[in-house]
Amino acid sequence: MKKLAVLLLILSSNAFAQHWPQRPVKVVVPFPPGGVTDAIARITADWLSPRLGQPVVAENRPGASGAIAAEFVARSDPDGYTLFSAATPQLAIVPYVQKISYDPQKDFAPISIVGTNPFALGCNEKMPPKNLGEFVAYVKERQGQLSFASPGSGSVGHLTMALFLARAGLKMEAVLYKGGGPAIADVVAGHVPCYFGNLNEIIPHAGSGRLKVFAVSSERRAPQLPQVPTVAEQGYPGFRTVTWNGYVAPANTPRAVVERIAREIAAGCKDAAFVERLNKIGVDPVCSSPEEFAQAVRDDLQIWKEAVQAAGIK
Repeated sequence: MKKLAVLLLILSSNAFAQHWPQRPVKVVVPFPPGGVTDAIARITADWLSPRLGQPVVAENRPGASGAIAAEFVARSDPDGYTLFSAATPQLAIVPYVQKISYDPQKDFAPISIVGTNPFALGCNEKMPPKNLGEFVAYVKERQGQLSFASPGSGSVGHLTMALFLARAGLKMEAVLYKGGGPAIADVVAGHVPCYFGNLNEIIPHAGSGRLKVFAVSSERRAPQLPQVPTVAEQGYPGFRTVTWNGYVAPANTPRAVVERIAREIAAGCKDAAFVERLNKIGVDPVCSSPEEFAQAVRDDLQIWKEAVQAAGIK
């Protein structure tokens, strides 16, 4: 009987998928327009619309570090017409730093990680160190006397810096800002010495020489900054933080619909124009499978748990 029930479920899912979509598909974005997550959501929606034969429309629902959008999607009908452009914080960080009414693993069906981007440690040009080793030595001689810019408590940039400081045995004070824009502006101006920021925030100032870039946080060097070594290369093996952005659906969305969307996104990574649009905003295309996305969420829940503890965030 159990095998028969599973077979019937698969058949009904496939039948639904054959006629889906019959109307526009909504993609809920957890941040305001203009950021990396919003850009990735819209680039992907533009790619999907002609391939699904229906408009795929991005809708911004910012607030509570993305928890408002996540809760909305988690409670939506699992019919394939409401998707979530999730970023790392909503599924792997927010559960540790605030009360939420959704389960990041049980309430969503992962579809595909569209792209990832690492973070880069940038310091004001007037800082004496010339590389990560000199930076560590410089801070150790001034334990607790220096600060770093944070785009917000519990943000990925804040936690990446906190995790590195913990691994390196360093102490610096976080200066909190409302977003990456004002944070990087104060580092460039010399008001705060350093910042672990998104590549699209760091690269323009690195190119002008106003920032020294000591390391990137990914496993491999960023193609946008090939001359900058990773943290792991410079004496901290195993160090890795990246933020990903991907599409998820409410749990129990028909599997055939999930796989259809994943296939269409995967085709994007084989398209030069799609890849170029992501590269321009500092994002490395991934286009993962649903299973790979689910594993990434499991892995990152462990990484960011350590980072939240290192940052002392309750």
